[in-house]
Amino acid sequence: MKQFNYVITDEIGIHARPAGLLAKEAKTFSSKITIEANGKKAEATKLMAVMQLGVKKGAEVVITAEGDDEDVAIVKMEAFMKENL
Repeated sequence: MKQFNYVITDEIGIHARPAGLLAKEAKTFSSKITIEANGKKAEATKLMAVMQLGVKKGAEVVITAEGDDEDVAIVKMEAFMKENL
């Protein structure tokens, strides 16, 4: 299992568009990708679950990858977060 912490910089937080992009990116890996924020956890591949976390700007999230390609997945997910959120 690999993980990293990230502070959301997007002005609106994780709303529909970035949540959709996050889910799409997470689906490219065989590893299970989860996002945790505000004491709640969701599978990153599930758009509605990610949106229900209610992540706002300045919130810290923990992204976890667990599976066969977790090393690659965690690097790519961190790059994705920095570019989009």
